Amino acid sequence: MIVIVVERATPALRGQLTRWMLEVRAGVFVGTMSVRVRDKLWALVKARNHAGGSLLIARAPNEQGFWVESHGDTTRQVFENEGLWLIRKPLTPTSNQKSQSEAQPRRARPSITELTHRLLFVC
Repeated sequence: MIVIVVERATPALRGQLTRWMLEVRAGVFVGTMSVRVRDKLWALVKARNHAGGSLLIARAPNEQGFWVESHGDTTRQVFENEGLWLIRKPLTPTSNQKSQSEAQPRRARPSITELTHRLLFVC
């Protein structure tokens, strides 16, 4: 079984992939094919998906039973650690989140004592 995930792909590329695979969700393609067809499709995805990132997951004779290859700017980082494929979310916030956090300074959380004093004065 082969899984290809494309982010920010053109409709033409998605249409090309649906000729060989099922699109189970937007940008997620699943199918069974030979190694030759898989490699040609992966080359096509790498050549045509300039704006986004791509991820290929395929069968492999290892403990997990698959291997992962990524290309382009994906939202997650794929790496191998001691023979296991792992996926990591980047720790840095996006530029939109940075601008929102800079606009509003973060207040410190009130302590339990402050909360009880507020409740006493309200009642």
